[in-house]
Amino acid sequence: MKSRNLLAGALVGAVISAVIQAPATAAATTLYVAVNGNDSSAGTLAAPFRTIQRAIAAAVAGDTVAVRGGTYPLAGNIQITKSGTAAAPYTLTAYGTERVIIDGEALGYTPGAVGSTIPAAQRGAIHMEASYWRLINLEIVNGPYGVYCAGCNNNVFDRLKTYHNYETGFQLQGASAGNQILNLDSYGNRDPRKNGESADGLGIKEGSGAGNVVRGARLWNNVDDGFDAWMFTSPITIQNSVAYGNGYNRWSIPNFSGDGNGLKLGGSSGTGPAAAHAVSNTFSWGNAAHGFTDNGNTGAITISRSTAYNNAKTGFDVDGGSTTRLTANLALGNKTAVALGSSTASGNSWNIGGTWTVQSTDASAITGARNADGSIRTSNYLVPSNGQAVGAKI
Repeated sequence: MKSRNLLAGALVGAVISAVIQAPATAAATTLYVAVNGNDSSAGTLAAPFRTIQRAIAAAVAGDTVAVRGGTYPLAGNIQITKSGTAAAPYTLTAYGTERVIIDGEALGYTPGAVGSTIPAAQRGAIHMEASYWRLINLEIVNGPYGVYCAGCNNNVFDRLKTYHNYETGFQLQGASAGNQILNLDSYGNRDPRKNGESADGLGIKEGSGAGNVVRGARLWNNVDDGFDAWMFTSPITIQNSVAYGNGYNRWSIPNFSGDGNGLKLGGSSGTGPAAAHAVSNTFSWGNAAHGFTDNGNTGAITISRSTAYNNAKTGFDVDGGSTTRLTANLALGNKTAVALGSSTASGNSWNIGGTWTVQSTDASAITGARNADGSIRTSNYLVPSNGQAVGAKI
């Protein structure tokens, strides 16, 4: 009996020792920011920080920065340069359903002088060089870019609004992989600095990285293109998205040179990288140039179940050297339905022939308020009256 008690005691002691010696894992914390906060405060809900940058500095991997409603004018751009992990990502989000506006009007290059170049570190009201972050439900306005992310991997950008910026609303570039851009609204972005030839709604460009996904984006009334994948060498997936009204000079910019494509799918006039971007269930209408264009991308692009409507030039412009495959797409009211080149097409409206009518030309449902989860509301906008599974439907 004595030996049994000694053994039990030894086991208990070993367990206690192991517990004492095991490294403690800090619980994830929520840090709060409010317009009436103070950066000397504790960052709690009752005593919030004043600036988003102060909360980011205090956060560790796994933490959440929750920003209370209001407008946050920036004296310097928000810098995100530390990374989380797959198990412990950082989160920067609006608090509950409160509206948060991050305003970069006081930053440099808003706008820059004609012909000037924005220094890399000053690009973006939010400037990111980090991975494993989640940015949720924020509005970024009047910046020298809205969100600028270079060398960023495995981030989630959900329900952001980037508008009225002095360059592209949201730009991802460099070695950047595995990012998800979900339910983005990016509109009214312009660049007097470059006479309108550069500011897109969304750019994933001048870089590489597998697994980048755009889903549920709405990109409209930007001075250059809705979406631009210029010189990005890896395939990008674009789904359930909308691009319209891009490429018009709404700002009376002199020597205007905006391109005006709904979706520019990479390219470099036939000399750039061959990237096999994949587009599905996406609308492009009312743009100043093409609805969809390969822009000289020589890769095996795929465009399926998508719709080009009332674009000033070609609905599907894929004769720039690509080997695009077009399947079950709808082209209506464009100056030219398709420029095919060496690409292939099957089951599209122009292959099937005949007269195509649609159930509705009222875009108000898909351009209006989103659903509570950020998704685009469903409608019968530009859905074929004949019931054929051709073109986009959201």
